Amino acid sequence: MNFSSYHFHLYFDSSQIATARILAEQLGQKFNVNVGRVWDRPVGPHPVNSCQISVPKEKFEAIVNWLLVHREGLDVFIHPEGGNDLIDHRDHIMWIGKSYEIDLSIF
Repeated sequence: MNFSSYHFHLYFDSSQIATARILAEQLGQKFNVNVGRVWDRPVGPHPVNSCQISVPKEKFEAIVNWLLVHREGLDVFIHPEGGNDLIDHRDHIMWIGKSYEIDLSIF
């Protein structure tokens, strides 16, 4: 399967919101990717505060490498945009840092 884009979700707790905002802004500027809202509560299938970064496949490796060094203690949930939300969020996932249980019941 060949995916054309991915979502990187920054995960953080309430004490890390400022760090998440800075990191999201850095990702947007450095890699010219779309950055979503920084949520201060769980949204959708995400069990904690999060921010979605939309990443084309051409930038995937560069962003993963950058986040491995610069994530500032935030956890990152990564999944492809393959057209089936359940499979994308359950079967084709990756984590940088700690992993969490995603709420798959919404799919």
